[in-house]
Amino acid sequence: MRVLIVTGSSGGHIYPALALIDVLKDSGAELLLVLPKKNGDNFIPAGSLPVKYIPAANLNFALNSKSIKGLFAFLLGAWESLLIVIKFKPEVAVGFGSLNTVALMFWAWLFRIKTIIHEQNVIPGRANRLLSKLVDRVAVSFRQTSNYLNISGKKIVLTGNPLRQDLIKVDRKSALDYFGFREGKFNILITGGSQGSHKLNTICFEALAACRKKDDLQVIHITGSEDFSALKEKYVVANLTSKVFNFFLPMQYAYSLVDLIVCRAGATTIAELKRFRIPAILIPYPFAYAHQEANARILGDLKAALIIKDEELAAEKLTVTLNDFFENSDKLKAMRQAYEQQEASDAAVLLANEVLNLN
Repeated sequence: MRVLIVTGSSGGHIYPALALIDVLKDSGAELLLVLPKKNGDNFIPAGSLPVKYIPAANLNFALNSKSIKGLFAFLLGAWESLLIVIKFKPEVAVGFGSLNTVALMFWAWLFRIKTIIHEQNVIPGRANRLLSKLVDRVAVSFRQTSNYLNISGKKIVLTGNPLRQDLIKVDRKSALDYFGFREGKFNILITGGSQGSHKLNTICFEALAACRKKDDLQVIHITGSEDFSALKEKYVVANLTSKVFNFFLPMQYAYSLVDLIVCRAGATTIAELKRFRIPAILIPYPFAYAHQEANARILGDLKAALIIKDEELAAEKLTVTLNDFFENSDKLKAMRQAYEQQEASDAAVLLANEVLNLN
């Protein structure tokens, strides 16, 4: 079977696609991944699988040069998507959301190719809302998503959000050795997602530096590219034990070690936290149609995470919250236990079965 997979440019779109590809490889399917020309090579090791790149489009309705360039990129991407579909002749096309997938999935629908999209977030994005009316199947990560789609429930299948096969728990000693950390300390992970978050980076560092027991902390901080150099120097000056990364792929080492994470609430992050059962302080990204607020509520309602609104995030408040966690291990234990309410399933395998059974 020839399977064409298209995603947006963020890790939240690309990681689930790569997880699906890992499983489909074992089926003998012929695969082609299509990505926007933006950030893709951060996620895809050279030569690891066939990849085509199309122009990255960002449409808006303002009358300015940026919107004109965005429209031109979208039209060029649509043309290149058409050529890819004609040349590759897929039997199934799989879309993972974002504007950059719309044209390719439309061409697949037009040529009567079997189609399926996957929605990572609780609240679907505009692209997947549109495509949901055309495609043969809509795979969702959360049961609640069906409430936001005006389509027949027969088209919707709950798979969960696929995670990479290598994202599995490693033993604690291996994780400590990987970061050069010592046993007996409190390990905390800070991350603003694959693109980084300047606000979260800044406030989290200030909060950690003001903690009462900062000498007992070991911090893993994934900053994104813009803040990397400045934050790495700040940790040195503050004499905080830390490992600072601008981008970090082998997250299984961090997830297997940390006692607490402070992060955004992207859909992939939520799925990863559920797999590793990590107590979390979630600061949902406040824009993009409040997708992350709905994602965060999944863990908030479980009592596995504490949610702080972005507009309420302040260093002083976060310091008080962190001190409370550091000094009350029972709270963290209860949050880990809360994950036991969730059903365990392999979303990548479930999605792969849906893809293979479409033909």
